[in-house]
Amino acid sequence: MAIEFKELDVREMLATGIEPFPAIMSATDELRPGQGLLLIAPFQPKPLYSVMERKGFRHEVTALDTGDFEVRFRPVAAEIVTSSNVSEDDDWPEPSRSFDLTELEPPQPMVRILGELETMGAGEVLFVVLAREPVFLFPELTRRGHKWAGNYDKSGEAFRLLIKRGMEPK
Repeated sequence: MAIEFKELDVREMLATGIEPFPAIMSATDELRPGQGLLLIAPFQPKPLYSVMERKGFRHEVTALDTGDFEVRFRPVAAEIVTSSNVSEDDDWPEPSRSFDLTELEPPQPMVRILGELETMGAGEVLFVVLAREPVFLFPELTRRGHKWAGNYDKSGEAFRLLIKRGMEPK
C-alpha cells in the first residue's frame, strides 16, 4: 500500500522568523494512521529526526536542485520502543494493574502513572493506554529505575505502555 504524505513547507515560516516546530508537531498530530509527513525546509532538520523517531517515524532526505531539502517521514508500524535497561532475558509478568488514560491531557497521565508506580511492589507491571507517546515520561521512568516497553496500536491512535516497577517503594 502506498503511503499518502501530508505536505508542510516551512521555508516561508523560517524566512519570516517563525519557529516551525509547533506547526510540524501539529501537522504530525493530525496525520491519519499510515499517513506520512513531507517536510520541505531550507536545511536538513537533523534535531527533528530523533523527535519524529520517538513518535514512530523514519526519515528519508532528498536534496533539491534549489538547495532546499525534502524530508519524508514514514510511519513505522507497531515498532516497539524500550528503555535502555531492558534486555531480552527480562521476565515480564502479566500486568497487575491496567489503565486507559487516553482521555487525560498532559501532564495528568505522567502524574497518574508515577503515583501508581509508587504504590506497587518491585517487579510488578503496570499497563497503560495513552493518547500519545509519553516522551517526557520515559527519562523519568528510567531515572527512577523502572523498565518500560511500548508501541502504537495498529490504528496508530493509541500508545500502549508496559512499565515494570524497579526498586522497592520507599
